[in-house]
Amino acid sequence: MKICRWVLFALMLSTGLLRGQQFKALLITETDGFNHESIMDGTRAIKKLGEKHFFDVEIQQEANPITLDRLKEFDVVIFLNTTGDIFNAEEQEAFEKYIGYGKGYVGIHAAADTEYEWDWYTKLVGRMFHIHPTKQTALLKIEDHNFPGLEHFPNALLWTDEWYEFGPDKINDLKTLITVNEESYDAEVVWKNRDMGSNGNMVDRVGHGMGEVHPISWYHEYEGGRAFYTALGHIGPNFKNQWFLDHLYGGIFYAAKANPYYLKGLSK
Repeated sequence: MKICRWVLFALMLSTGLLRGQQFKALLITETDGFNHESIMDGTRAIKKLGEKHFFDVEIQQEANPITLDRLKEFDVVIFLNTTGDIFNAEEQEAFEKYIGYGKGYVGIHAAADTEYEWDWYTKLVGRMFHIHPTKQTALLKIEDHNFPGLEHFPNALLWTDEWYEFGPDKINDLKTLITVNEESYDAEVVWKNRDMGSNGNMVDRVGHGMGEVHPISWYHEYEGGRAFYTALGHIGPNFKNQWFLDHLYGGIFYAAKANPYYLKGLSK
């Protein structure tokens, strides 16, 4: 009888019944374009965040289709440096319904370089990638210290990353968390013969920066759910930086809505 009790106890531990996890996250890293080397760094970091903050992380295998029944198991879906068209029409419909049930989305860096033709998704992200100059050090400014994970950040800090320049806002209610000072780095860039012109010839894609306000991270409520995005995360070692990890977990925490009482203060 004692042996059976210990076996039952071990099974409960192994299945997570005693772990008291706050929520469950699905991590998607699929690419149909550029593949970031930092995906492995980010995957390890997010799994460690789950261990530290008591939430489950399951990695999406490409062989497993995205269905509504499968998505219902999770409180938040994280797009880590995804690129290109990764969902078919049925998967897109399932994900739209999932967010409509009040669930959460987290986009990291190249998540804004994903699914350009899926209008619903571009509004979920809020802004889509346009171009970036070479990796450089620049000055970040924290715009909202009340958001989870940003409470202890300094007002400004130097950061080295790949600075995305975004296209126009896809939706109107985006709430900016972090901006980058364009005077602190060289935003000028030209990608030769990158896009198809109206006359059918290839034309250059040019970047000059975004002006006085260059957003890097933001959040908003969308279609009944919550969305958080950060453009940081191109460089692998940054996934070992505690400030970045706190910023990332704050976004996951918000999107998963682990503590509605705390999150209610964001609307004040």
